[in-house]
Amino acid sequence: MAVLDPTLTIRQATQDFFRNFATPDETGADVLAGAPSDSSTTTAPDVCGRDFRELVHPSVRQPLMRQFERLLSGRCDRFSAHVVALRSEGDAFTGNLTATAVSGYAPDPAAVLVLMRPGQSAEGDAVVAPRKKLLSEIDARILEGIAAGLSTIPLASRLYLSRQGVEYHVTGLLRKLKVPNRAALVSRAYAMGVLTVGTWPPRVVEGFIK
Repeated sequence: MAVLDPTLTIRQATQDFFRNFATPDETGADVLAGAPSDSSTTTAPDVCGRDFRELVHPSVRQPLMRQFERLLSGRCDRFSAHVVALRSEGDAFTGNLTATAVSGYAPDPAAVLVLMRPGQSAEGDAVVAPRKKLLSEIDARILEGIAAGLSTIPLASRLYLSRQGVEYHVTGLLRKLKVPNRAALVSRAYAMGVLTVGTWPPRVVEGFIK
């Protein structure tokens, strides 16, 4: 759990939150271990003061920020969302986020209480990839087309490739993401954070393109 101010800067957090996001402090106490209670609230220089946006994978950042905007403008009091988050080492993991507005004396929320429940990590079936360049430009465009529902012939026409050329790249994508068919390819790409969530037509996150 973490407390954010209205600019989404992290002000306080529990030990559970630190375990997911903090970097061990080499010059002081290790905030990742030895906590008196998982429910106690504490601070650490490498997490507190950071923008919460930095902890969210680019593939889900934009739609998540829209929900925070609704919360901070008073259009809702609470929301829940499935997110892809980033550990301090750059590893990604999935989880469920619940954000609740905390009222103050002013009409607008004084703070936001965020609860993160981590799901599967990169070792699970719904694996999400660290931010590294996985795809060539042409592979990215083909993946976007498949996610948009295009078959081989329209893809070939759009990308000025032969049908055999498209199939060659599709086979390479299936092998790279270790899936048996195109439907599974799209599902895995979203689970890995390669395809941006909440946008249409589908787009590959730039950080994954070589």
